[in-house]
Amino acid sequence: MRRNPYDQRVLTLVQVCGGERDWAGAEQVFEQHGWPVLGHHPCGGGPLLGVLEPDPTSRVYEVEVRLPGSLHNCDRGAARRVAKALRRARLEAYVRRTEPLVRDREMFTEWQVFDAADHPRGRGARLGRRIHRLLTGLGRHDTGVRVTGTPREALRLARMTPPGEGAPVPARAAARPLDGRWRVSGRFWPEEEFERRRNQVLGWSLAAGTAAALASGGSGGSRPLWVVAAVLAGAAAMWSGSRLFRQGRVAGAAMAAVPVAMLALLGLGGFGAVGPHWTRQQALLSLVVAGVVAGLWLLVRQWSWSEWAAWVVPLAVSLAGSTFLAAGSVLHALYADGFSLDPGDLDVPPMWQVIAAVRLLAFLSLVLVLPAWWGFARHRHHAYAGTGDGFNAAVYVMLLVLILTGVASLAMRSAQRAVDRTIAAASRGEDPPPYFGVKPDWVCVELAVPAEQLSGEGPRLDPTRPYLSFGVAGETAVLWDRAAEEPVKLSAAQVRLIPAKAGGVCRSGG
Repeated sequence: MRRNPYDQRVLTLVQVCGGERDWAGAEQVFEQHGWPVLGHHPCGGGPLLGVLEPDPTSRVYEVEVRLPGSLHNCDRGAARRVAKALRRARLEAYVRRTEPLVRDREMFTEWQVFDAADHPRGRGARLGRRIHRLLTGLGRHDTGVRVTGTPREALRLARMTPPGEGAPVPARAAARPLDGRWRVSGRFWPEEEFERRRNQVLGWSLAAGTAAALASGGSGGSRPLWVVAAVLAGAAAMWSGSRLFRQGRVAGAAMAAVPVAMLALLGLGGFGAVGPHWTRQQALLSLVVAGVVAGLWLLVRQWSWSEWAAWVVPLAVSLAGSTFLAAGSVLHALYADGFSLDPGDLDVPPMWQVIAAVRLLAFLSLVLVLPAWWGFARHRHHAYAGTGDGFNAAVYVMLLVLILTGVASLAMRSAQRAVDRTIAAASRGEDPPPYFGVKPDWVCVELAVPAEQLSGEGPRLDPTRPYLSFGVAGETAVLWDRAAEEPVKLSAAQVRLIPAKAGGVCRSGG
């Protein structure tokens, strides 16, 4: 039997046709999926008399389907899982009824038991009573026992005889509340329902703060759009806050206004606080990365060990291994190709190749938007998400192609932008930016042999002008002629490379 984690329990009535043999097969399917069978009845008999048409070849099972995901639409998700599992077993079965089993917990007040035997008495002990209450609040007289319930239940639990060999009950045991829920016990929702409503408030508040941050850093026509988004998100947070408690809609909305205001103010000053290097694109990228991580986590937590072994592990190992080992060389090869150089012309330290690989793997979050969306959809049991136990082979192939295409596109864009920045800086006579360990420098070329004996590739060398040097790879000095915008490769033994200033002039005749 599989022991997969689950979030919801759904009581499902499943009609299985075909007789004893198919009934046994259905029971085996239920056991394999970890769904307890609570009972079964003849179709149209017992409690189903007058509900379904009698059929001696059919049996209706009461199955408790356990599945991960949210409470929203879990009945539909359970029906699809059962239908898919029985269809794979080639059984004729029908899901007749689904009902979520909600077993939420009330939020009782917690009480700390203390010994009130030394409580000062009498008219002249007012100061002593105040000191005693202060020490009691600080836990000076606590017994180490904690109870939950109403005030009356808490006092009775505090004074009950402990089972087994528990510590003896103090002569005058009392209990002090650790929260204020006992005053308004009917105001709060059950625990999980309250957490869902609270998370809605926090989510909309975070959205309002993010939109405010993007509005403060935006310009032109984009700023009004982000302002409208911030206002709408703030209104949604306030509305969610009004539903935070069973009683007190105004108080809940007022509580929600606090995180909305704090995050909005933080967002408005976010660009100045973080610095000028935090652009809107980077902010959006950060949001996408956070969303992708959350979606992938929701997706993988629903996979079984068989899916991990059959699909995920080979995919992850092949992609991560090949991408990590080749990503650095791929980025540098694309960068070299932008200057019409060979990959071997760049002498890149291994550490920088590893750093380039890590950077490229970080960009994969943009490519994984689709599977992350699929994870959110499966968590919410949407019909188009294909909720079930199997990992679709078509989805596997699509994901593989998508990742490889996205990695190639991101690598080409990254290298091309670096090439464009380097060429632009060279045309202006400025120091070009580095690119993952490749640092072009301005150099003057002094000939160590007569000009007619100089061997190499590229345009004719002019020793009076500085060149961009990509270093020495093997026995070849790799240069870039900014005037011709072509590479120059010379024998390192025939020239001397002298550092030069950006935009400077070399000595005539070098």
